Amino acid sequence: MVFRILFHEPEIPGNTGNAIRLAAITGAELHLVEPLGFDFSDAKLRRAGLDYHDLAVVTVHPTLEDAWRHLKPERVYAFTSDGTASYTDIAYQPGDVLMFGRESDGLPAEVKTDPHVTATVRLPMLPALRSLNLANAASIAVYEAWRQQGFAGAKV
Repeated sequence: MVFRILFHEPEIPGNTGNAIRLAAITGAELHLVEPLGFDFSDAKLRRAGLDYHDLAVVTVHPTLEDAWRHLKPERVYAFTSDGTASYTDIAYQPGDVLMFGRESDGLPAEVKTDPHVTATVRLPMLPALRSLNLANAASIAVYEAWRQQGFAGAKV
C-alpha cells in the first residue's frame, strides 16, 4: 500500500497540480477535500501537473467525513506549523495519510483535533515565518515517508 496525501480544501491550482505530479512520481494517492478553490480544467493546475495527470490516482471527496469513510485510515498525520511532533520523528508506514490544510490558513482546529488524527506534525522553519508552500511541504513529507521505506519500488 502507498502513502496517501490529503489536501483539505486546497485553494491554489498550481499547488494541487504539483501534488498530482508528486503523487504520480512517488506512487502516492492524492485525496482532495472540497470545496476546492479551482476546477480541474484550470490552466495553472494542468501546467503544474504537466503530463502526469493520467498517471496519478486523484480522488475528490465532498467532505472530510467522506474521505475518512473512503480511506479507512489507521494513521493520519496532520501537518501544521504548530504540530507537536517533528516530521523526522514519525515512523511512517505504507497506508499512512499525510494531511495538509489550505494555503491561506492551514488546517482548522476541529480538523487538527479530529479523532482520526494520530498526531500533528511540523516541518522546521525559521521563527516568525508563517508557513511553507503547500506543495513543497507535501513533497518533504512524502519523500521522508518513502525514504523510511527504502524508496520501495523506485529506481534509486
